[in-house]
Amino acid sequence: MKDVCSRCKKEIYCNTDDIENCQCSTMKLKLSTKLFLKKTHYKCLCNDCLEKLDYFDVLNEQYKSPKTPSEFIEHIHYYIENGLWVFTEFFHYQKGECCKNNCRHCAYGYQR
Repeated sequence: MKDVCSRCKKEIYCNTDDIENCQCSTMKLKLSTKLFLKKTHYKCLCNDCLEKLDYFDVLNEQYKSPKTPSEFIEHIHYYIENGLWVFTEFFHYQKGECCKNNCRHCAYGYQR
């Protein structure tokens, strides 16, 4: 069935009625990614988005979750736009849950 990826909005062919023959069933995701996906608001995702979310686990081992402002790393946890901090999708991933504040780079796919 024609659908769109609920993360990037790219057209995909989703086979929820026959999940074993769906594109996503060819992906070998880490257990941490599967657990993360259970906490999200996403429906079907394209393989590219699944790969990107799976890569967050690699980044998570490389960069610890910041607890104080001095631990934030620019372009990893945030970037500056018009003099303001904008938190990255990876930062939101590291928080471990969705705050439901409609964040620009929500890792959990929350949209009001």
